[in-house]
Amino acid sequence: MLLFVKHFLFRAIVSAAIILTIVSGCNRPDNSAEERAQFVRDSLHKIDSVRKFKIDSTRAAKIKEGNERFPVVHYSRFVLDKQLLDSIRKVYAKAPETMDGYRAFTTVNRKDIQFYHIKDTVVIPDSIFKDLRAYSIFPQYYPAGDTIPKIVFVSPKYQCYACYDSGRLVRFAACNSGEERKPSFPGRYGVNWKSRLRHSSLDSSWVLPFTVNFHLQAGSAFHQFEMPGRPVSHSCVRQFLADAEWLFKWVRGAKIDKEKHQFIPFTGTPVIILDVFDFSRRWGGPWRELTTNKDITIPLPDKPMEVEEALIPMSQIPLDSRGSLINRKRYITAEDTLRARGIIREGVDLPTEDKD
Repeated sequence: MLLFVKHFLFRAIVSAAIILTIVSGCNRPDNSAEERAQFVRDSLHKIDSVRKFKIDSTRAAKIKEGNERFPVVHYSRFVLDKQLLDSIRKVYAKAPETMDGYRAFTTVNRKDIQFYHIKDTVVIPDSIFKDLRAYSIFPQYYPAGDTIPKIVFVSPKYQCYACYDSGRLVRFAACNSGEERKPSFPGRYGVNWKSRLRHSSLDSSWVLPFTVNFHLQAGSAFHQFEMPGRPVSHSCVRQFLADAEWLFKWVRGAKIDKEKHQFIPFTGTPVIILDVFDFSRRWGGPWRELTTNKDITIPLPDKPMEVEEALIPMSQIPLDSRGSLINRKRYITAEDTLRARGIIREGVDLPTEDKD
């Protein structure tokens, strides 16, 4: 603390000295108007340099602190036989006394235990942390987000998401995103509304706790549902129950235009889907190939609020929702653009149906 105070006082003294220099320099009678103006510009540049140095130093300290927050966690891969499967179901049971292990194991594998079978491959961490940020492959500190109160990043490629509060990682969670013909398309979204409990439009028997909608017409949302460890939803982002409840409470819904009685787009918590899953893989995903929690760091955009709004093909919008589209042409041309970018693979058809 004392070191921080000394550092702060030093910077304040330097800034004050530069300001006094500007004043004294401008008051010299032998300087021309142009010389005085140039002197001011040079001096202000020095102040900007001091401020930038201070910001950069603070960010560097936060990055260092984030990188050192958790130790290296090593991962081992095993092919399940009956004995190992029985052991895993016991050691990582969804019970109060083993909940930390259950949460760590299922997060690392992006898959709930009931979906494991003999001959499946599992990843087992050598350390169990209650704080699941220990297993994050997103950066612990995000400098470009330090002026953004809340933002969510989703990686379908690695089947996980991260929540940041003013640049600080506050939640890391597993997810199962949209399947290939109903994928979670990359781009920028914004939270619209939240509902503690909803029923799927595809099948009313499907209960979706803690639903957080981030695309009105497409019906895309975060919610709790089965987690088989692969992209399987209809463009939605599935989560484990504890993560779904936390996210539901943390995000902010969109503001409402009181005259038009509708949500104002992109006024809720920003949601950015970063990438796409490699659907050429028949089994698992790249998260199963990590050897430690520090093997990779998912890159995040330098200007998150300038990320392109997600392109959603018209085929993904239910007929009864198309009348409310703001830029209809964008939805009509979206599929061709997504195919040209390689986001939709050649030979893959996108059917029209409601979302889960």
